Amino acid sequence: MTLKELGWNPFFEKAFAPQRAKGWVPARLIRESPINFGAFLEGGEEIDVVLCGRVWHEAANDADLPAVGDWVALELGHENRDHVIRERLPRETCFSRKMPGNSSQAQVIGANVDVVAVVTDAGADFNLRRMERYFALIARSGAKPLVLVNKADLCDKKTNREAAERIAELCPAADVHVTCALKGEGLKVLKQYLKKGTTMCIVGSSGVGKSTLVNRLIGDERVIASDMPGTTRDAIKVPLERAGRRYEIIDTAGLRRKGRVFEAIEKFSVVKTLQAIADANVAVLLLDATQGVGDQDAHIAGYILESGRAVVIAVNKWDAIDSYQRQMLERSIEQRLAFLKFAPIVRISALKRQGLGPLWKAIDEVHASATAKLSTPVLTRLLQDAVDHQQPKRAGAFRPKLRYAHQGGRNPPVVVIHGTNLEHITDSYRRYLEGRFREHFKLVGTPMRIEFKSGRNPFTDTQP
Repeated sequence: MTLKELGWNPFFEKAFAPQRAKGWVPARLIRESPINFGAFLEGGEEIDVVLCGRVWHEAANDADLPAVGDWVALELGHENRDHVIRERLPRETCFSRKMPGNSSQAQVIGANVDVVAVVTDAGADFNLRRMERYFALIARSGAKPLVLVNKADLCDKKTNREAAERIAELCPAADVHVTCALKGEGLKVLKQYLKKGTTMCIVGSSGVGKSTLVNRLIGDERVIASDMPGTTRDAIKVPLERAGRRYEIIDTAGLRRKGRVFEAIEKFSVVKTLQAIADANVAVLLLDATQGVGDQDAHIAGYILESGRAVVIAVNKWDAIDSYQRQMLERSIEQRLAFLKFAPIVRISALKRQGLGPLWKAIDEVHASATAKLSTPVLTRLLQDAVDHQQPKRAGAFRPKLRYAHQGGRNPPVVVIHGTNLEHITDSYRRYLEGRFREHFKLVGTPMRIEFKSGRNPFTDTQP
C-alpha cells in the first residue's frame, strides 16, 4: 500500500509545499486508540502519533479533531521523542475523507478536468455548507460546474424549480438542470458535455514523417521532428479544434521489425503504439513514397484491422517520386495491402503542406462510416434482397436460412444476422453480404464484422 493508493495525488503535493518547508511529512490516519493514532507514511511505514497542543486547542469541538481517514502533517521525532501531529490538513483543500464525497471524488475534482457534474436529489434537504465546499473545489480547479437535480419524477414541478433556483443562487456560474435518470429525462445536456471529438493516431514505420505530419496538421511545432528515425519514443496526445469539431491527434513511435527491437524503451514504445491504435477512432497509416510498401507496413496494417479501427492510408513524400515510381507504388499498395481495399488513399507531402485538406476530409468520412447507425428494417431488407439474388451454399441436406439482421455495435460496425444452420455459412458468402451492406450504406475506411446467430431447434432434445 502507498499514499498514492490511499488518494494522495500531485494536487495535494502542491498544496502541501508550506508544510514540506517546515520539515513535516504527509500521512494518513489509519487507526485510533484512546491515547494516540496510527498513521501511514509516504514511505509505506506505519507509526504511532500523538496530538500536539496546537491541533487540540484549535479544534472547535471533538467533531473537528482528526479522525481515521484524515490527512495530517507530521513532525517525526527522534529516539526519545514522540511523532507528533502538527497540523490537521484543512478539509477545504480536499485532503480529508470528511470533505463532501469520498477521497476518489475529491481527487477527480483536483485533476485537470473541464466539467464537474454534481448530482443531487430534488426532494432532499440541501446541505448548503457541503454544497459550498463542492463549488469551492470546482472553482479552484478552474472547471465548469454542472449540477443535475435528479429524481424529478418524485417531486412536483414547483419543488424541482425551487431546488434549481436555490442552487443557482448558491453558485451563479453553475449550469443547473432538472433530470430524471430513471426515465432518461433531461439528460441531453449531459450527453452534450460528454460528447467527444475524433481521436486519431498517426502510425507507420520509423522515419516516414509522422511527427512532421502532426505538426502540419495542428499548425504548430508541438512535437519534435527530426531526420533521424526513432526520435519519438512515447505516444503524444495533442488536442485540436478545427472547423467547429474537436480532434485528438496521437503521435506514435515508429514500429520496426520484431527482430530489430532490442532496447527495453523501444519495446515500451511498441506497446504504447499498439495501445494508441486500440484507443483511437481513426488510424492514419503513413507510408513513405520513396521506400514503397514494406513488410512492416503490412504488419502495422494488420494490427489496425485486428483492432477494428477505421483507417486512412496516407502516402507521404509524394512529391519526391516521378510518374513511373508513382504507378509502381500504387500497384504495390493494391497487392500488399489488398485486405485494406476499403480504405481511402491520400497522397500528401507533410513537409510542403500538400494534400492536408483531402486528408482531413478522408478522416471525417471514415469516422462517420465507423460510427454510422444502421437501421434494422433496412438491414433486413438488404439481407433478403441479397439472399434472393444469391442463396448460401447448401450444407448437406439443409441450406442455411437467413431471417433478419440488426446492428450489434459501432466502431467498427457490427451486423448480427439471425437464422438457422448459420454455422455453415462460408467465408465467401460472408464477404458477399459485407459488400452488399457496404454498397448501400456507403461505408468507407472502416472494417465491418458480421456475426451469425442460429436459433435453437426445439426438437433437438426430444426423445422418440
